[in-house]
Amino acid sequence: MAPEDTGDTGWSALHGGIRPSPLVRGWLRVVRALAAGPVARVPPDVLSASGVVVLVGAGALAVVGPPWTVGTALLVVLAGVLDGLDGAVALRTGRARPLGAVVDAVCDRLGDLVLAGVLVVLGAPVGWAVATAALTFLHEYARARAQAVGMPGVGAVTVAERPTRLIVVALAAAGSAAFPAGVPGPGWAWGTTFAVTGVALGIVGLGQLASGLGRSVPASFPPEPGPQTGPDR
Repeated sequence: MAPEDTGDTGWSALHGGIRPSPLVRGWLRVVRALAAGPVARVPPDVLSASGVVVLVGAGALAVVGPPWTVGTALLVVLAGVLDGLDGAVALRTGRARPLGAVVDAVCDRLGDLVLAGVLVVLGAPVGWAVATAALTFLHEYARARAQAVGMPGVGAVTVAERPTRLIVVALAAAGSAAFPAGVPGPGWAWGTTFAVTGVALGIVGLGQLASGLGRSVPASFPPEPGPQTGPDR
């Protein structure tokens, strides 16, 4: 079996048996190539935490304003790379473990809060930014609870997964750098435009996830084990 096949199999196992699409497969090859270098010596938890730190830096550049928001876009993309590298390094080095998955999930949620803050800095009304964050947390909470009661995988890969959320904020920052006055034509603030986009994607993604959960969640809880009996004495 080729190394990339092994990597795809590992990714699939971590995502409940879902086969990666050609686009995801290409992304996995890039991330695995990066994970094969010196970065493989970095603990996966450090990579997860580094993604949050990078996003905080992205927010700081957004506060400075255009044209520095191009740096915001680049740092958001870098955070996405780190988000993929932590899992790739864990798989490659045999350091994948349940606690690492918890650390990764917590760092992802902290990062999602920072992303909502970046949208506010880029001009989004607080209400729209809060809505994007709320939909994100609902999306991930529903998935986590379904997995806790026995769902074997992620339920469904939706249009509102974390890579999409990173892309939405990166586009808002890049647009702000290129056209500081707002979206050409209507003149809307870039943060507002992409916060509304994030809410729309979140609603669609939540519907996709609900459909997937309906197919994947077990119909009943597994039976509790009976009392343990020892040998006759």
